Amino acid sequence: MTDRTSLLEEVARAFRDHGITAAITALIGGTLALLAAITRRAFTNDAMLARLDRELAAERERVEHRRAEDRKADADRLERMEGDIRAMRNLMFEAFQRRRDD
Repeated sequence: MTDRTSLLEEVARAFRDHGITAAITALIGGTLALLAAITRRAFTNDAMLARLDRELAAERERVEHRRAEDRKADADRLERMEGDIRAMRNLMFEAFQRRRDD
């Protein structure tokens, strides 16, 4: 198991072991390391959010494309049904017209 120490503990140990110069160096180095970690985490989160936004946009586009295909299929089916109804109406009309002529 690794022992993790805080920034202040590292500065205090450096001050005890090597004096004020080492303590200041440890403080500056620790602060820079902390800033680097925060910056890396922020950019990682931004990159992850950007990737998720791209994936969401792609999913929305896929769903919209699917809906458009479904609407077209429904419109085609409705058009065929209306055509069948018109054809049946015309067939019945012709049958009744012939019957009266007989």
